Amino acid sequence: MNTLKYHLLSVLVTALVAGSFLSSAQLSGVMNPFSLTLLRFLLAALVLLPYILLAKPRIRMAIRVFPRSLVMSLFFAIFFICMFKGLETTTALNTGTLYTLVPFMTAMASVLLFKETISLQRLGVYLIGAVGTCWVVVRGDLATLLSLDLNQGDGLFLLGCVSMVCFWLSMKLFHRGEDSVVTVFCTLVGGALWMALALLVLEQPLDWARFDARLTGHMLYLAFFATLVSTFIIHKTTVVLGPAKVMAYIYLSPVFVAVLMLLLEGKAIPVAVYPGILLSIVSTVVLQLTTPKSAPGR
Repeated sequence: MNTLKYHLLSVLVTALVAGSFLSSAQLSGVMNPFSLTLLRFLLAALVLLPYILLAKPRIRMAIRVFPRSLVMSLFFAIFFICMFKGLETTTALNTGTLYTLVPFMTAMASVLLFKETISLQRLGVYLIGAVGTCWVVVRGDLATLLSLDLNQGDGLFLLGCVSMVCFWLSMKLFHRGEDSVVTVFCTLVGGALWMALALLVLEQPLDWARFDARLTGHMLYLAFFATLVSTFIIHKTTVVLGPAKVMAYIYLSPVFVAVLMLLLEGKAIPVAVYPGILLSIVSTVVLQLTTPKSAPGR
């Protein structure tokens, strides 16, 4: 029962991230993705800045945490860079399908780093979960799934998926009992620094003047809910539950996307998608029941 709230928080963060897909779709193409992500990190970090500055112990803690957070944020930034660059030569369908490999890769890495155990049964559940998610992505059309053609962009995004696994694992590995808010603040600042560096290297403009009221609303959602709140929750739940358990909820992401599109945009969920949604839910529940909690962070 003590961990129930962390499972509920994991479900909540999955819903928040699912909502970010809809907001990101509205912002896509308005300006370069590095600039969008930089603004997203900066806005979220600015909200936490007073909390850090109002207490000298938190300032000292931030100074200690920042080097580790810089490593974590590098993995986070690499994921976004690989995703944005990969989408130049591949499709959202391909990347959505490849992303279902992340929970499996996280579980395998957790076996090596945190001595978690994984059975053949759980391996089968990961496969079923991936099938369910793919079913949702391709809307139950087997021909569409079989027509996937992996290319250079897919290779880049797969590298990004590996980086995302490293991000989740590093949150567990680098935790030393610090205040989660301080860790999140340092991670956001680090991510902003990496994105600023990417902008300089790629010689991309900021173009922030292009925002209007509607786009600003979507950016505020991304900054405050999909970035600030979700990163805080991810850090707390990963430390308590372990990366494998938290990452297992990723199979619910397409489910939340479909529901949010129904509620916010009036787009009905195709009947052909229902079996995939059911498989995703069942796989998530089974993984939560069969995945042991990893050892506490050092």
